[in-house]
Amino acid sequence: QVQLVESGGGLVQAGGSLRLSCAASGRTFSRNYMGWCRQAPGKERECVAGITGSGSITSYTDSVKGRFTISRDNAKNTVYLQMNSLKPEDTAVYYCAARYTPWGSLVWADFDSWGQGTQVTVSA
Repeated sequence: QVQLVESGGGLVQAGGSLRLSCAASGRTFSRNYMGWCRQAPGKERECVAGITGSGSITSYTDSVKGRFTISRDNAKNTVYLQMNSLKPEDTAVYYCAARYTPWGSLVWADFDSWGQGTQVTVSA
């Protein structure tokens, strides 16, 4: 497994922005498909963004397309999630996730490593 540590969550007003970061250690970072998933109270965990090992291909769930951007810096073993135009329904605990393949999808059960999560709260 890979160890993942998220940072950057917090409280923001609707329409605002936040940038989440996830530092990885433990295995060759560029060989991991990375994702950001979230879980709101009473709801199932959903993965909202993913990026291939090289960073060349990104995927987003429909609810965040055009607002969120996932990126990675393999030299720093870090993946980011830039969140713009935040809405109250984006409120959730956000988790960084990794899968030990260069390719992947937004199926949370396919990831094999998870961070501890960071809270994002968007007020109306």
